[in-house]
Amino acid sequence: MPLVQENVDFMNEIDLDKPWTTIVHNDPVNLMSYVAYVFKTYFGYAPSEAERLMLQVHLTGKAVVARGSREEMERHVEAMHEYGLWATVGRASE
Repeated sequence: MPLVQENVDFMNEIDLDKPWTTIVHNDPVNLMSYVAYVFKTYFGYAPSEAERLMLQVHLTGKAVVARGSREEMERHVEAMHEYGLWATVGRASE
């Protein structure tokens, strides 16, 4: 029985090491040009990458715009909210 518990603890430790993401969601309010502007201004994306991410948000409903520590992603989400965008923190998938 202890072996099973050790394996569960080990899996939880591995799970904690996964990076977090900032996800921007589509909304009916913001113009696509504004969303691309925010990605360029805040994240420093090149215009082509900002456009690609904006189109992903528009066409699929969401896009991962950043990866990193949970704290960093929470700061990004707060910043997106300040820009008027809908954003959430999520777990990165492997």
